[in-house]
Amino acid sequence: MFIRRALGMVLFSLLAAAGLWWWLQPPPVAVTVKVAQRGAVEATVVNTRAGTVEACQRTRLSPILGGRIAYLGVKEGDRVKKGQLLMRLWNEDQKAQQHLAETQRNAAAARVGEVCISAANAAREAERQTALRARGYVSVAREDAARSDAEARAAACRTARADVASAEARIGATRTEQTRTVLYAPFDGTVAKIVGELGEYSTPSPPGVQTPPAIDLIDESCLYVKAPMDEVDAPKFRLGQPVRVRLDALPKQVFPGRVRRIAPYVLAVEKQSRTVDVEVDFTPLPNERLLVGYSADVEVVLDRHDNVLRVPTPALGEGNRVLIVDGDGRLAERKVKTGLANWEWTEVVEGLAGGERVVTSLDKEGVKVGARVTASEASNEPPTK
Repeated sequence: MFIRRALGMVLFSLLAAAGLWWWLQPPPVAVTVKVAQRGAVEATVVNTRAGTVEACQRTRLSPILGGRIAYLGVKEGDRVKKGQLLMRLWNEDQKAQQHLAETQRNAAAARVGEVCISAANAAREAERQTALRARGYVSVAREDAARSDAEARAAACRTARADVASAEARIGATRTEQTRTVLYAPFDGTVAKIVGELGEYSTPSPPGVQTPPAIDLIDESCLYVKAPMDEVDAPKFRLGQPVRVRLDALPKQVFPGRVRRIAPYVLAVEKQSRTVDVEVDFTPLPNERLLVGYSADVEVVLDRHDNVLRVPTPALGEGNRVLIVDGDGRLAERKVKTGLANWEWTEVVEGLAGGERVVTSLDKEGVKVGARVTASEASNEPPTK
């Protein structure tokens, strides 16, 4: 009887201790997990600062000379054709110089007719005198005088023709001078901005002086993106690499592209990291109308591995360690060997098997090796940048 009572007390004590131990255990930690599965992993590089949508052809036009705007044939937003007259400054003085040169040319041309006809007559007269001298009818002095007169008149004819050529050159010079007061469209495009109104004074833009251009002309039929990349990534870039372009103005769309140019130098800007400009072509050009100057993010795909075991990059801890949920509902640690990686996915080469549940909420309080957890799988893929 005593033994049975003692056994009952021992059993009760054990049950009470087990209950107390269970009662004192911390509650399970709710964690988010992702099943390790096979898929594609890319190694990518993104720009350090916002890139910009640029036009393949963009010119900021200014007249070579300053002057008052006498003609303004376009307005902002107009589509223009190559060779179309956009602006002309007052140039009546140059037109007057051209008219004077043309008048002088006409006068010189009229003198050519007079002088050269006289030279032709003198040449014929010299020939007659030579014939008469051969027959003994005139003296040698008479023949020499006739020849000298013919040569002088021929020289005068040549001088008159030279005067015509000189007048033509002056006309060409005045016409060239007038081109310094006009602006023509160098290509088909859209007028983005005009500085100045009819009757206002337009100032030229000499090199090194920050003067706004008179007309900003953009060809919107060809666009590309220029983005600054960190200098440490410069050796990784190659022409033709695939690119994904994202625009702040169109946040839900991703545009494919290719690397078209890599700057041959490193840009050093004060108080900014050193960068290398990379230019990207759209492939193809989007159907949406893109505005020059849009900010853009560029993601260059350096390499890609398909059908590899991968885990979300946020699941990796220090030293390439991950936490998995074991069959008892507790966290266990695994050290893995990784391959390609980006901010979204990391390739696992060794240390993990497909189907294992990997914890992605590592920053949650209580998440540590041995902790009891309740796991819920992430409903969405890792967020797209």
